[in-house]
Amino acid sequence: MTTRLGALPEEDFAMPTHVVCRSDELAIGQMKAFAVGGERIVLYHLTDGFFATQANCTHVFAPLSRGKLIADSQVQCPFHRARFDIRTGQVSDWANFPPGIQLLNVVRREKALRTFEVNITEGNVQVNVPTT
Repeated sequence: MTTRLGALPEEDFAMPTHVVCRSDELAIGQMKAFAVGGERIVLYHLTDGFFATQANCTHVFAPLSRGKLIADSQVQCPFHRARFDIRTGQVSDWANFPPGIQLLNVVRREKALRTFEVNITEGNVQVNVPTT
């Protein structure tokens, strides 16, 4: 442990790491919801690795684990078809279904998903989730 003058020890800033599954439990092209560290997340297995985002769409909080994976890079919300880049959390397409939903979009502005760091250690998928 290293302590800096006027600061908390470095270990106080460590982000808790949670093992959510084995790497062979989630095939490429699949996603699954988990509860870790008091946070609901979705873990995605894409062709270039594992990624994690918050579990609910930022539009009206629909469960993204019930959505669709699009082009090995995006998740589409099951309610209003908002799409998000899984790697960055950025909005790719905002909610556009059903017709007329754009009126709600005036109030519910675009908002990116939170993403979480994922590591694989000895076959275990670990997600770093900050404490709240």
